[in-house]
Amino acid sequence: MAVKLTKNEQKLQKDHLKQFERYLPTLLLKKQQLQLVIRQIQDEIQLHKRAQRRLVTEMQSWIAVYGENPFFSEERSIETLVTIDTIVKSRGNIAGVIIPVFEELTFAAVPYDLEYYPLWVDRGVESLREYARLDALIVTLAEQIRLLEKELRTTSQRVNLFEKVKIPEAKENIRVIGIYLGDQQTAAVVRGKIAKKKLVEGA
Repeated sequence: MAVKLTKNEQKLQKDHLKQFERYLPTLLLKKQQLQLVIRQIQDEIQLHKRAQRRLVTEMQSWIAVYGENPFFSEERSIETLVTIDTIVKSRGNIAGVIIPVFEELTFAAVPYDLEYYPLWVDRGVESLREYARLDALIVTLAEQIRLLEKELRTTSQRVNLFEKVKIPEAKENIRVIGIYLGDQQTAAVVRGKIAKKKLVEGA
């Protein structure tokens, strides 16, 4: 981009450079913070997925027995006893990004007659509810990552713009203007000396 080769433009470019160099550390800090938080959330998701796998392992033996028993009809499947009512979320803020925060999962009260279900039905219902709660939590955390990664991409682009374009461009403009103004000053001095010499010779 062409710049005016003037003192005013030189001052403007120096002001821009100061702004870029002051803003860049903030952007770098934000980038690091976003990367750190994303890694933490990814670790948390893995933790909850492991908890889900443990629940499935614990449930497998008695679900198999329950599923294989023809006495239990499909409408009496244990899954029918777990119905999600509401997912409660709040809003959080990480590095200026508004994110959903999981609060709780509520379930509709589904009455059941213990006469028709195995002894472990209460434990089974609790396990299924916990699995569903973890699932809702994982989905919310995945949404947090999506929003934070979007902001990270934008921040990284700005860091690159400042580091690779704006700062080098401003420095180069200052250098070019400085050379030009220096040349102009030298030329003015030379012209002054020539004029003085002519005046002396004319006298």
